[in-house]
Amino acid sequence: MKIKWLGHACFLLTSQSGVRVLTDPFDDQVGYELPDEEADIVTTSHGHYDHNNTGIVKGDFKHFDGPGEFCEKDISIKGISTFHDEFMGTKRGMNIIYKFGIDDLNICHCGDLGHILTPELVMEIGKVDVLLIPIGGIYTVDALEAYKVLGQLKPAVTIPMHFQTDALKFKLGSVEKFLDIAGGGGVKVGKQEIELNMGNLECNAGIKVLDYK
Repeated sequence: MKIKWLGHACFLLTSQSGVRVLTDPFDDQVGYELPDEEADIVTTSHGHYDHNNTGIVKGDFKHFDGPGEFCEKDISIKGISTFHDEFMGTKRGMNIIYKFGIDDLNICHCGDLGHILTPELVMEIGKVDVLLIPIGGIYTVDALEAYKVLGQLKPAVTIPMHFQTDALKFKLGSVEKFLDIAGGGGVKVGKQEIELNMGNLECNAGIKVLDYK
């Protein structure tokens, strides 16, 4: 499968058979170039403007925006209720973590997760091969908290998202802080897209920082 970062929390996940999953499309207030992608499946983790701009997505897609277990075009989708803050949603509301089964890989997109996971949530999420996690703080878990979630889920590959870049119009923490906390084990891939499968997962293990363009 291919994982392409379009900026912020928006990724295009493409299966070997060509099924396209788009996560958390944003609007023009965020700063990144608006995604110009066609999708078969679109997920939105919550209703904020920087995560729910489904109107720009092309194609006849199926939209998922809540908890539950689903299957669409041979892609398994599990939506898990979490909170956008550390106060059980009283500040920013709910957040949905999505776990996708694509080409025998388990991909977990954390949306705007705002807290460390409970043991019950870790069990509900289950096995994770690829973790897409916010690390910029302020509105989500910060670098240290994200690293703790990484330790809870133990993915083979971690791809940071929702952090400060030159394009972003509002303030978030840097990816460098997350890499420092992780002990310098991360790699800046130098491109927007990475291709992963069961055969190359081990040799790609670790933190992979993608470019947004």
